[in-house]
Amino acid sequence: MDDHKRRDDGMTQRRKVLGNEWVDKSIKNRNAFNTDFQDLITRYAWGDIWTRPHFDHRTRRVLVIGTMVALGQWDEFRCSARRTGRGRLHADDIKEIILQQAIYCGVPAANHASRKPA
Repeated sequence: MDDHKRRDDGMTQRRKVLGNEWVDKSIKNRNAFNTDFQDLITRYAWGDIWTRPHFDHRTRRVLVIGTMVALGQWDEFRCSARRTGRGRLHADDIKEIILQQAIYCGVPAANHASRKPA
């Protein structure tokens, strides 16, 4: 796939998942410093990863939200948790993701930390 097609496919995915208003705002806020980065994520995150057929948009969104919780990336968490676009999640879905992450982000670290020091 060439970069032009990847960019076009990526933009289509961004709009499906995040909604036109969000993407239009992102495009409007481009500048000389961040344009290359915006192009990169459109081509690769959205054009290569989100177009892969194995996971549907809902599953990808669950994975992204869980990852953002684990990393403490709250702006990206809010963006992904918004109830717009394809793969829309409801409040109960978000609650279950947070509960799941509470255990799997915190317990493994606590388990490791609670081992007897050498």
